Amino acid sequence: MEIYYDDRQDDIKISEEIKALIEKSVAAVLKVEELDENVEVSVSFVGDEEIRELNRDYRGVDKSTDVLSFPIDDEFILDNRILGDVIINTRRVMEQAEELGHSNEREFSYLTVHSILHLLGYDHMEDEDKRQMREREKLAMKELSIYR
Repeated sequence: MEIYYDDRQDDIKISEEIKALIEKSVAAVLKVEELDENVEVSVSFVGDEEIRELNRDYRGVDKSTDVLSFPIDDEFILDNRILGDVIINTRRVMEQAEELGHSNEREFSYLTVHSILHLLGYDHMEDEDKRQMREREKLAMKELSIYR
């Protein structure tokens, strides 16, 4: 597994422990999905304003969000190992962790699991799709022994 990191924010120090947690979170999803760990993904840590701009420019939604997923476009696939890009809003990590009463680390893990599932084709627009995606998220978080 190859994870490329890009830290473009000042909210949270991205430690080696956070990077290791993200790697474990990606691995948990791949295990639940019975996929080979021979993959590449990029993970960027950004602030509230940058993710709002990305959300506006790429999804047409002019507001901040917690995480964005950009699967590799089929016409650009050079190597089937490349899953795509994950963009995590560190400000929202802190806010949501506080709101939900758990650690920043748990929130990083959950957002990573959620985003990797998106890269693998899961979505939550329809009720049945949402149910399936939530089930996969729970299995991955259980694999990590991280519970609510």
